Amino acid sequence: MEENMFSREQNLLLWLSRTDFEKHIPEKVFDDINWIEFKELALHHRLFSLIYPRLKKFKEQLIPSYIKEELGRLYKSNTMKMMQLSGEMGLISKVLLNGGIHTLFLKGPVLAEELYGSLSLRTSRDLDFLVPLDKLEDAEQLLVSLGYVKNDYFPKFLNEWKWRHHHLAFYHPEKHITAEVHWRLSPGPGKEPQFKELWERKRKSAITHQPVYFLGKEDLFYFLVTHGARHGWSRLRWLADIDRLVVTNPDWRVAYHLLKRFQCLQLGAQSLLLASQLFQTEIPGAFKEITAGKKAKKLAENTYFYLKEKVNLHTEPLPEHVSNYHSHYLYSLKSFEQKILFLLNFLYPYPSDQDKLPLPKTFHFLYFPLRPFLLLWNRVNKKVLI
Repeated sequence: MEENMFSREQNLLLWLSRTDFEKHIPEKVFDDINWIEFKELALHHRLFSLIYPRLKKFKEQLIPSYIKEELGRLYKSNTMKMMQLSGEMGLISKVLLNGGIHTLFLKGPVLAEELYGSLSLRTSRDLDFLVPLDKLEDAEQLLVSLGYVKNDYFPKFLNEWKWRHHHLAFYHPEKHITAEVHWRLSPGPGKEPQFKELWERKRKSAITHQPVYFLGKEDLFYFLVTHGARHGWSRLRWLADIDRLVVTNPDWRVAYHLLKRFQCLQLGAQSLLLASQLFQTEIPGAFKEITAGKKAKKLAENTYFYLKEKVNLHTEPLPEHVSNYHSHYLYSLKSFEQKILFLLNFLYPYPSDQDKLPLPKTFHFLYFPLRPFLLLWNRVNKKVLI
């Protein structure tokens, strides 16, 4: 993927987002910019808070004052939101830890402070944290006691939710904060690090008075890689995170073997290759060989669709061409073993099977032998499996 594949507005956004932007950015990148389009891109990719302090350093004639004013307003609003989330993060951590629930925060304020050194330079819309599966119900009850209302509901059918899903969302109607409680880092099926080992490698954040724990460097790299890849790196902020994480210098051999262990090495290569191409990130030595391979280059090229189309995977329903592309893209990310597991997953009953063939709970075990027939029936009738 090359810079000339992008619009002038996209290239300017990339220049301003790089770690060492002041060393290399030429003034000519400001020529012939559609500033409305530039602002929309900065909002779409959630980079407006990162680039605003940098835009202020350039001459007035290069950037319209109304763009600076609008981005400045958004920057201040995000700073206030991040401060609110930081306080709420401390409260949730305190309540859960006092309730005997080990909690690891995944993104939000801890990520902003860890990677950017400031709450103001990264946006977050909610709080994401991981708890052990056997403590999930206790965590739900404690969140409700804090005034949160559960937003996500799905049938707990034959325990398939434990590995097909990975989080539940709660919303606080007075504070207007969403909290996502994870029991997995990613939706299944698939293997990933267990909570116990993640907890053993945890780090303690210093941004609140209350103890707040988050992922170790190598685990954080694993999480950011799998999360960004799953979303097609459709927001450049996720690649900016990878760029900043490289600067923190994790133990790259440990990170390499962690990704290899869970068959995600190709995703790590994809992320670092994209960061290198778009943010001039230096590829760590442990990953240089694999990023030079055809697989990594192909996976990196496949993300161009998301950037070109300005895809927002959180807005549903997706256009049909986007949905189809994304399905094929996700499949292409998988290793051979993961593809086999993914296909076998369709033989495990889905909650929707109850609608097609209602059975008393005592006979739910029959959904297993009946699943191939229900799947065939589904395909013949050209219905979408959910």
